[in-house]
Amino acid sequence: MAAGAPERRVPFFQRLWRSRLAYLYILPAFILMALITFYPIFYQLWMAFTNFALEHLRLQNPDAVGLDNFFRVLSGDLPLPNYSFLRILVFNLVWTFVNIPLHVIIGVAVALALNTRGLPGRRLYRSLFVIPWALPALISGMLWHNMWHERFGAVNLLLQEIGLPGNTRWLLEPTPFVNIPAIGLVLPLSFIAVLVANVWLGWPFMMVIATGALQSIPQDLYEAAEVDGASSWQRFRSITVPLIRPAMIPAIMIGVMLTFNQFNVIYFVTGGGPFGLTEILVTQGFKLVNPQGWFGVAAAFNIIVFAILAVITLLINRVSRATEAYYT
Repeated sequence: MAAGAPERRVPFFQRLWRSRLAYLYILPAFILMALITFYPIFYQLWMAFTNFALEHLRLQNPDAVGLDNFFRVLSGDLPLPNYSFLRILVFNLVWTFVNIPLHVIIGVAVALALNTRGLPGRRLYRSLFVIPWALPALISGMLWHNMWHERFGAVNLLLQEIGLPGNTRWLLEPTPFVNIPAIGLVLPLSFIAVLVANVWLGWPFMMVIATGALQSIPQDLYEAAEVDGASSWQRFRSITVPLIRPAMIPAIMIGVMLTFNQFNVIYFVTGGGPFGLTEILVTQGFKLVNPQGWFGVAAAFNIIVFAILAVITLLINRVSRATEAYYT
């Protein structure tokens, strides 16, 4: 081609034919994804616009109801005790954005402590601290459920040993310690129980990410800053925080998504109780199917939850600029 001559655009089908071998390689993966991912998603979308219930499992002949399921979910028109979509959403948001700062603060603090030069046994500590993260969800949930038991739980027994009242009904007390009717926020004592359990589960992940980021920071930067007279806080703020940010922001986004949908802790520790006050969206969606059997309503419910989580993720991404290049 002569210098300066315009590049000839190759037709789409010709480019497709040239790439036929690549498409053949990815075809098995595409078929598998279509069966286990795309088909269930489209099937759920179809169910959301029908009155699909238990009686339709065999014949697959539900009636179309349009947007009725979505209106019922959002308006609270479901025959469930103490059901309010707004209250559950507000609790879910509070649950998420109280947990995440605690996960990050504790995780980064422990990572900084274990990154100290000459600290004996730090590899052992790192191995021990990831145990909560490695335990099966059922074991972790039942462990904390038993620890908060009003009569035989470790928490109340410990309070008795140190001379404090040890008969608190952590999982059963319906009286809220925080109640803001204007926004529908109700926090019972069981919120403390699930919060402690989830922080115990969540901070090791942040510690692992922060540890990797800290070990990639050249020590020369700290030494130069120390020579210039920078204090420990100034070194942390000017060197540590900016250099671990590219690793921590994506970890925080993952943490938000995992905590927002943290089914295991809520379901196994409190079961959403008392009276549904610790229910989050994902556990409520599960209960619409089991035991209610309202598949159409549950499908609409979970589509709404997906939309909410997508908006939250996009907002966090915009504020944190997590997907933008850090070094310019």
